[in-house]
Amino acid sequence: MSLSDWTPCERPGQWPLQGPRIVLEPLDWARHAGGLFRAIAGPENITLWEYMPIGPFDREEDFCRTFEAVRANLNWETLVIKRLHDRRVLGMASYMRIREIHGSVEVGCVAFGDELKRSIEATEAMSLMAHHVFVELGYRRYEWKCHNGNAASKRAAERLGFAFEGVFRNDMVVNGKNRDTAWFAMTDDDWPNIGAGFEDWLDAGNFDTDGQQKQSLKALRA
Repeated sequence: MSLSDWTPCERPGQWPLQGPRIVLEPLDWARHAGGLFRAIAGPENITLWEYMPIGPFDREEDFCRTFEAVRANLNWETLVIKRLHDRRVLGMASYMRIREIHGSVEVGCVAFGDELKRSIEATEAMSLMAHHVFVELGYRRYEWKCHNGNAASKRAAERLGFAFEGVFRNDMVVNGKNRDTAWFAMTDDDWPNIGAGFEDWLDAGNFDTDGQQKQSLKALRA
C-alpha cells in the first residue's frame, strides 16, 4: 500500500462520541470531577488502581490534581463515559501516545466503575473509541498496552480484537517495581472485520430478555 499521499491525522478525543446507550465526553473537571471520583476512586475502588502508575485515591482533590498533572505531562486526551439516559458517570479512558504524523494512537488508563465493568456499555465505549480513530480520523494503528501480569487486561484486549504483539521486558519502573509490558494492537486493515463484529454484538437482537449475549464478540468476528 502506497503512503505517498499520506497526511497526518487530526487529534482524537476533541468532541463527544455517542452510541445508543452511552456518550463519551472530553474530560472537563468542572463538570465531571465529582462523578468520576464516585465511580472509580475512593476506598471501595482500591483494586482498580492495582496496575495503574498512580493512585489509589481517598480524596477527590488528590485524584483531580494528580491525574490532571499526569494527563497534561503525557499529553493524553481523556474521555468520560456516561450512561445516556441519565448522564451518570461510569468511568473513563484516555487516548495516549498520540502520534498524528504516523496515524498511531493508544487507548489506556481505562478505569471502569462497578456499574460499567463487564457490561454492554463497556464494550460500546471501546467500540466508539476505536471507530472514532479508524473511521472518523483515518488512523492506521490503535494500541493497547498493559502490565504483563495483568491477566484481566490481556483478556480484555484479545476479546476486543487487539492482536498480541509481544512483551517488552524490563520496560518500566512503576511504583518501585519492574513492569514487563504486553503490547497489543489493531490496524486499519483489521478494522472492517473488528468493526462489523462490534456492530453485530451490540445489536439488541444479540441479547435475550435477561440481557445475556447470544453470540460472543469473538464468534461474531470469526
